[in-house]
Amino acid sequence: MPQGQPSVVPDDGLTTRQRRNRPLVVVHTGVGKGKSTAAFGLALRAWNQGWPIGVFQFVKSAKWKVGEENALRVLGASGEGGTVDWHKMGEGWSWVQRDAQMDNEEKAREGWEQVKRDLAAETYRLYVLDEFAYPMHWGWVDTDEVIEVLRDRPGTQHVVITGRNAPEKLVDFADLVTDMSKVKHPMDVGQKGQKGIEW
Repeated sequence: MPQGQPSVVPDDGLTTRQRRNRPLVVVHTGVGKGKSTAAFGLALRAWNQGWPIGVFQFVKSAKWKVGEENALRVLGASGEGGTVDWHKMGEGWSWVQRDAQMDNEEKAREGWEQVKRDLAAETYRLYVLDEFAYPMHWGWVDTDEVIEVLRDRPGTQHVVITGRNAPEKLVDFADLVTDMSKVKHPMDVGQKGQKGIEW
């Protein structure tokens, strides 16, 4: 375990061990590439610790087979680490197409209701709510409710939320926030996404 000195020691009455093992809310936001990729990297670490993992994809198409899905499903079924359940909430919609497919607003709400049930039941130790910042940004899911549910979640459940435009209230509430900025991207000069890089 890397050793380091915190810049501030809170006066919260917790021991160092209790504070270290406190469950986190993590947000990966910003316009740069890699928000979901980083969240799936955390899922690999959680799998290695033997934690049950729930992945909830809120925006990417139900038909879209991202490479991490196949890898994590295989690992989850291997019996060597934690289990992995993968839930897809959308059916072919994305942040680009949202105006043409508003019927998926209900699917996003249904997905959030499932996350709430799983949090209450302590189904997973790590939740990856992939692209969940979008339903909050669009007003499909109430940010205040999300914060309340996450604040009151039982046990030691870690939650990672990805997506552009994470609401400021969520950013303020979260324990760990990374804003991924874009310096340059091949798509800026007309190159389309490619296997092994985008999916």
